[in-house]
Amino acid sequence: MRFVWAIVLVVGPFTSGHLWAQARGEDHWVVTWATAELLSRSVLPPPPAQPVAPAEGANPRPVPVGSRGFQDQTVRMMVRASIGGRRLRVKLENAFGNAPVEIGAAHIALRGKDSAIVEGSDRALAFDGKPGCTLEPGVVLVSDPVDLAVNPLANLAVSLYFPGETGLPTSHATGLHDTYVKAGDTTAAGDMADAAVTHSYYWLAAIDVEAPAAAGAIVAFGDSITDGARSTNESDHSWPALLAARLAAKKETALIGVANEGIGGNRVLRDGTGASSLARLDRDVLSQSGVKWLMVLEGINDIGHASTTPGENVTAEELIEAHRQIIDQAHAHGIQVIGCTLTPYEGAGYQRENGEATREALNQWIRTGGAYDAVVDFEAAARDPQNPKRIRPDFDPGDHLHPNDAGYQAMADAVDLSIFVAKPKARTRH
Repeated sequence: MRFVWAIVLVVGPFTSGHLWAQARGEDHWVVTWATAELLSRSVLPPPPAQPVAPAEGANPRPVPVGSRGFQDQTVRMMVRASIGGRRLRVKLENAFGNAPVEIGAAHIALRGKDSAIVEGSDRALAFDGKPGCTLEPGVVLVSDPVDLAVNPLANLAVSLYFPGETGLPTSHATGLHDTYVKAGDTTAAGDMADAAVTHSYYWLAAIDVEAPAAAGAIVAFGDSITDGARSTNESDHSWPALLAARLAAKKETALIGVANEGIGGNRVLRDGTGASSLARLDRDVLSQSGVKWLMVLEGINDIGHASTTPGENVTAEELIEAHRQIIDQAHAHGIQVIGCTLTPYEGAGYQRENGEATREALNQWIRTGGAYDAVVDFEAAARDPQNPKRIRPDFDPGDHLHPNDAGYQAMADAVDLSIFVAKPKARTRH
């Protein structure tokens, strides 16, 4: 019997202190970035059957980039990874489209400055060996894996070329990074000078990295406060992005990715801006690669919406039962669930007194009900000590609802990282 011993030393540009030298069979796919998709609705009426010339001296109303989709255009979207890896794959999603969308070419690269990519990092993506794909309505397609060394917190560029007319896009409106749009197939271009700029993601759902067996991911599930509304563009100052940076900085948690599945205006019980959290749980949470934890921060829009639509009033009991549904479904998939208290909103446009009572009752249940595996008290992190019903003045960008960059940092700092290294508690139905 002959024995052959092999020693393989793998060295890569990783900063986490972990050696990614596990055998291939021990590695698995883990989401390093994701976003929640919804149908983009054009802000303009459809064009008339016959073109109408503008009145003399009138300025034509500009059409927002991407509001009606794309045709013979390349869209380059910028994202920041959470955990790193040596191989990755991209998920595209036509979740809400009613027609097929043809993608003629797709590339991924390390981002340089603005629309530029790092020289030598460009990788063409394939789908079942083919350079493009067709996204049928409702379909999610995963690219073939490509080799690309990605550091933790690296910036990536995903470029998609749409040769034909796409129709209204499946998109995510609050990208908080620049997206570049240019005519023709420029997916492999080193930069996209003179491109139009928007701040949304189109048909891009997630990016996975191949990671060691110990790696896993957190899904941050919520509304605009999770999405990062009112944070500074191109600064990665949503609380999930800031949490990812904290995790990456510690050896014990450096193999934990964060996927932000917040949608501005989203609700728990009813559709509105995007499908309700109950309706999108499977797609946006349970289907994510390598997810081990779910952080839930949602309900303030359910409470506030009743100020303008009284017929859609919600009670704390209804919201609590919905939270229980989310917890039970996540537990059935082996996912630990962390409840996050709703931040103060007195002074916001849809604040009302009985709504405040509902918020306080839901928060009390999150803290003491025992249904969640752990609790993060975002309310305590964000509230004004002089008036606990309001957000701290130095965290308030002016709408009395969303935190600013400093407020999001305080929220991220309020997360006890030991939650993600502690032994899970025994589960019971509450």
